[in-house]
Amino acid sequence: MTYTKLKLGQTIGIVGGGQLGKMMAQSAQERGFKVAVLDPDDTCPARYVSQHFIHAPYNDAEALQQLGAVSDVITYEFENISGEELAKITSQFNVPQGAETVVTLQNRLAEKNALKGGGAAVVPFVSVTDQDELKKAADTLGFPFMLKTTFGGYDGKGQLVISSAEDFKAADELLAARPCVAEQRINLKSEISITATASSDGSVVFFPVQENEHRSQILYKTIVTGRHAHEEAAINEVKKIMAAIRFIGTFTVEFFIDQADVLYVNEIAPRPHNSGHYSIEACDYSQFDTHILAVAGWQLPERIELLKPAVMFNLLGQDLDVMEDEFASRPDWHVHVYGKAVRKENRKMGHVTILDLDNDYEAIYKERM
Repeated sequence: MTYTKLKLGQTIGIVGGGQLGKMMAQSAQERGFKVAVLDPDDTCPARYVSQHFIHAPYNDAEALQQLGAVSDVITYEFENISGEELAKITSQFNVPQGAETVVTLQNRLAEKNALKGGGAAVVPFVSVTDQDELKKAADTLGFPFMLKTTFGGYDGKGQLVISSAEDFKAADELLAARPCVAEQRINLKSEISITATASSDGSVVFFPVQENEHRSQILYKTIVTGRHAHEEAAINEVKKIMAAIRFIGTFTVEFFIDQADVLYVNEIAPRPHNSGHYSIEACDYSQFDTHILAVAGWQLPERIELLKPAVMFNLLGQDLDVMEDEFASRPDWHVHVYGKAVRKENRKMGHVTILDLDNDYEAIYKERM
């Protein structure tokens, strides 16, 4: 399918109105496009930066038709959309990302099989549907290992560490959502990710490698300093993945690095990703800018320049509780508060990017340590 180049004043429709949708919308509007958003939350962050808002569930067939009717191109901010409904609108409207990639990646087992089939280095895994297969997984993978639901799950939800046979019973709730995926737990040295953007004309641009630290399985901080020792290996793995799975727009691949310095693909997000937020201030194009360029059919830059090393911290609900009074006296912080109506513990409410790494940036977060 050939995708036309959007003109100024045309409309980009976004399925999902969370913080990613908001930042996509802001980038789209900077380039002269209008924005339409579909979201079930009538107080969602993207509602207030869009020209059209459709208040409906993500998979509401009629609402998706309404979105298509007012949009010249449709994109999405997350992958948990009905593959069936996405396929329908893809056949009717301009949806450059299509449906096939989402259908593959929203199923952990299908994703891992696709990666393995494409030659990417994946963590050893097996499918698990019941307690008997869980015990076999322990024999195959050894303790400890991770048990994850095949569908859904993020920020540590839908997964469980199995450290010994005593944890088998605790897995019943996850096994009810069968099948699950059991994967070997890597003795981690570090975690990294790399964000890329692919255009329908075949061009691809890569952002710098991002070093990530998670706490309670939620991203705590991302550091980007420039060329990384695993950059070439990570890019080669992404190229293998792209040969197996089709991408248009911005996507991020997460990697584990074990104590032997071996790189493993962990997961893929087929849209802008939390670990790429630093790019708004630290790069000449943000991950949202290049996503909009790609889905709009505009040319991508030849390369992404890191203007300054950066560290990005997530702001969770409890972080705002203890830190919001500091924002006014911190001109060196680039503060992004997403505008979610309800502040909850461990809910992502914003992020802070700091470009001056000569300061003891960790000390400013001592309240969270």
